[in-house]
Amino acid sequence: METITSYVGIGANLGDSLQNVKYALDKLKTLPHTQLHSFSSLYKSAPVDAQGDDYINAVARLDTHLAAASLLAELQKIELIFGRERPFINAPRTLDLDLLLYGQSEISTDSLVVPHPRMMNRAFVLLPLLELDPAIHVPGAGVASSYMSMLTDQTIHALTKDNW
Repeated sequence: METITSYVGIGANLGDSLQNVKYALDKLKTLPHTQLHSFSSLYKSAPVDAQGDDYINAVARLDTHLAAASLLAELQKIELIFGRERPFINAPRTLDLDLLLYGQSEISTDSLVVPHPRMMNRAFVLLPLLELDPAIHVPGAGVASSYMSMLTDQTIHALTKDNW
């Protein structure tokens, strides 16, 4: 199988969120048939359409030979290592790994929708994604940077290396 560039959104707001995100980045390095190419800065953001503590967020770029469904299954295994539970939609979480983009594919199954259906409405996804690729094009949506001006009401701050 060819190498597919994929992007994964990372977030946590339960427990030691900062450590959980850092450990998740380490775990992404161990995925089979996959290489962690790069990752964004870490960001602190207020929850969107949810309640709870602020989130720590990042986006990672992976180069993978895994099929999209297999990559999602591997991401969910990592979430389980961190005690991820899904008691209700948008519940606070110890770790959330979302498959945002899988090459230029558009996928819609019962278990996976790519591009991630809410990514263009989330500053905590777009800002770190644009840090990795300022000109990135999202299948079915267009140039990601054109959506940032609509998200100015969402609170997000980059963490400096001193903060993490």
